[in-house]
Amino acid sequence: MTLKLYVDRMSQACREVIIFCKVNGIDFEEVRIDLSKRQQLSPEYREINPIQQIPAIVDGSFKLSESHAILRYLTCAYPGIADHWYPADLYKRAKVESMLDWHRTTFPRGPGSYFFYAVFASAVGRPLNAKAAARTEKNLIAALAKIESVWLQKKGRFLLGSNQPSIADLSLACEVMQLEGLDEKEHERILGPFKRVLKWLDDTKNAMAPHFEEVQSTVSKAKEKLQKQRNAAGSNTTQSGRKPVLHSKI
Repeated sequence: MTLKLYVDRMSQACREVIIFCKVNGIDFEEVRIDLSKRQQLSPEYREINPIQQIPAIVDGSFKLSESHAILRYLTCAYPGIADHWYPADLYKRAKVESMLDWHRTTFPRGPGSYFFYAVFASAVGRPLNAKAAARTEKNLIAALAKIESVWLQKKGRFLLGSNQPSIADLSLACEVMQLEGLDEKEHERILGPFKRVLKWLDDTKNAMAPHFEEVQSTVSKAKEKLQKQRNAAGSNTTQSGRKPVLHSKI
């Protein structure tokens, strides 16, 4: 029976699961749960995940939610997955776990919140919030500084000094890459000072090519669509003197 992924590619947590399956040749059926239509709250989806969040998977009769748990499960459940993704060595695995825990406790207050308030909110029918974005920017910069100085060690191309990526690299890279939704000037302002982070992102993308870029392109496509909407709104405002209300269909 084919593995089913219940996802929306606008979610970085969903993108990491999709990328992992593609990179490792795991066959799956992608079932879209449209966040903009709040399909995660439907009674049908509640049967898949009572918590009503994405991603979730169904593997035969087994159901599982939470992206990090899903990644751990897939590394163990499917044969042929290289050890570097989730090492069998206890000490190496514990380091990966520490990175995953830091990610979940730190980054929802960083790029996740910043990206939502600055870019993504309008894609799900919510207003952008410049004040909230400004508040979360400090957390974002602090988190990027920790990646630069603590998690990216001098040896190795990836987190924790490894020469090959783990599920922690994949998950955190998808999170940071949400910043690709910013305009070029803002992207450079925030990420430009962190040269080691930028190099790590490039190494991660290259290690998972072409699947990382293909799945991640959802963010740039959404950025282009939102920009067109804003341009159209500006044009309508100029012509009518009134500010229109936009209802995103992303």
